[in-house]
Amino acid sequence: MSLRMMRSAGVRTGDGVIDVGGGAAPLVDELLGQGFTDLTVLDVSRVGMSYAQRRLGDTARRVTWVVADVLTWRPPRRYDLWHDRAVFHFLTDADDQRRYVDTLRAAVAPGGHLVIGTFAADGPTRCSGLAVARYGPEGLGERLGPGITVIAADREEHRTPSGTVQPFTWVLARRGRAG
Repeated sequence: MSLRMMRSAGVRTGDGVIDVGGGAAPLVDELLGQGFTDLTVLDVSRVGMSYAQRRLGDTARRVTWVVADVLTWRPPRRYDLWHDRAVFHFLTDADDQRRYVDTLRAAVAPGGHLVIGTFAADGPTRCSGLAVARYGPEGLGERLGPGITVIAADREEHRTPSGTVQPFTWVLARRGRAG
């Protein structure tokens, strides 16, 4: 789903891409394999990142790895694409959601895109022992606020390793040139 949404956004291999919560996820492997040259992975877990770095071997040097909390991180630059699969839904406090959006706005270039996957409105209420927020495309768009427009949405029935089905809402959004 992430790759499909990214293709829909028209992201090119030289564009700056940040994968928020990417840690040990294999998206960075796929993007490197496709020739992407400006990749950043941000995650709160150094352990998850270490796993990905070991998996990638020498190729890991082609990625900027940032160990930080997205709520307090201050991006040193702007990106063309913000990718988040399953971070935002862990933010159940309105102030934390606002801080996330503030970071997102500081990180995404005007005219840049966002690909965000969260638990769907009928998804689980808890994950990994934590309460989660759930969204339909409209609700997620509202949380992202003015100046960010949802341009595509989809639903995914994610099957966990234990066989449980978790419905996800995915949105592709664009940050306005002035927003």
